[in-house]
Formats: sequence, structure tokens, C-alpha cells
Amino acid sequence: MKITWFGHSAFRLEFGTSVVMIDPFLSGNPAFGGDAEAASAGATHVLLTHGHGDHIGDTVAICKRTGAKLVTNYDLGVYLARQGIEKFDPMNTGGTTDQGDFSVSLTIAFHSASEMDENGVSHCLGSPNGIVVTPKDKAQPTVYHMGDTEIFADMALIDELYKPAIAMVPCGDRFTMGPRSAALAVKRFLPSVRTAIPCHYATFGLLLPDASGFVAEMNGANAKVVVPEKGVAFAA
Repeated sequence: MKITWFGHSAFRLEFGTSVVMIDPFLSGNPAFGGDAEAASAGATHVLLTHGHGDHIGDTVAICKRTGAKLVTNYDLGVYLARQGIEKFDPMNTGGTTDQGDFSVSLTIAFHSASEMDENGVSHCLGSPNGIVVTPKDKAQPTVYHMGDTEIFADMALIDELYKPAIAMVPCGDRFTMGPRSAALAVKRFLPSVRTAIPCHYATFGLLLPDASGFVAEMNGANAKVVVPEKGVAFAA
């Protein structure tokens, strides 16, 4: 599996015949600054953790351009389908869907989820989620993207059910976990994780400017921390 981070919570996973974009906030993302079309080229799926603009991002444009299938919670999917997305696989918290090379499971997350339209009307877009991507090829790692969340003890159940080897961990504080709680989440509740990738930091001034606090708090953990270079793929 190849993993590329584009800043904030936006990732690209490549394995088998699948190119999976997760929370593709590219255009307008000050932490990205690259070519959004190149970053999402060949996308087969777009997975969304929740309905905030800094996670929905380029979803509609990507799905229209590449024909990628959108996989997310029902409320958010219906909202985006009305904007012209044709392939939408609805699901909800606790469910699992078959996506060919892999399955997608939605977990709980503690956050919020809404979007304001051009008329100033706010739309509730279902519950926030974490996402587990489980490849059918057992040689490939299972990936847990936490979405935006606080630490919660039931992460231990997510580990027991899915045994993720890789976790994308929000650690920028204020809107998600900070470094201490993010590291504790991995160390105490996710023993299956062997690679922790920090995210949701350094995008805006309100967030922590780097992942150094998380790296320090992970000292002594079984999982290694990988702080990717933005836009550069690495092998998982």
C-alpha cells in the first residue's frame, strides 16, 4: 500500500486496483498548495469521515471528474448526491460495506458535523465517524482514519474488532485531540497499531503548528510515528 498525505486530514491510499481518497480537502487547503487534480488522479473511491468543509473538500469535483464512488454516512451522502454525485454507497455508524478490493466500516467519533449552504442555511449532515479500510488482500494493512475526534475508551473495541495496523491520528488540538490525548489513544487503546500518522495540525492558525508534541508523547510506544512529507507517497 502507498499512502500520501496532503495536509490536514486528506490522504490517498493506493493498493490493488483501488485509489482511495479520504477527506480530500485540497483546493483552498493552505497546508496543501499542490495540484488537486493530480493529487486525486485515478480515484476509484472517496471516503468521508464527516460533514465539515475542511473534510468534504473537493469530493464533488473528484467524483464528477473520475467517476469515483462516494462512501460515507447516509445523511452526508444524500446532501452531496444532490450536488451531482452519481455513485454513492450509503452506510452509517457500525456498518460495513464491500468496495471490491476492500471493505469500509464506520466507527463512532466525538465531534460535530454540519455545513452552511450559499443561502446561509445550516444543514445537519449526520454523525461524525472514523473510517476503517480493510483490504481483502491480507498482505495489505488495515487502516483506521480516526476522523476528527476526542479520545474515547471504546477505541479499544475498534482495535479488537478490526485490528488496524495503521492509524491516522488528529493531534492539532482545539477541535480534536491534542498531543497528549492523541498519544494516549494509540498507546492505551490501539495496541494493534504499528504506524501512527499525525494529522489535522498546521493547517490554520488555530491549530498546533507541527506534530512535535505528538511525537514526544509517543516516546516509548510500541507504534512508530511517521510524519509524512506532504504530497510524497510512502510505503506502508
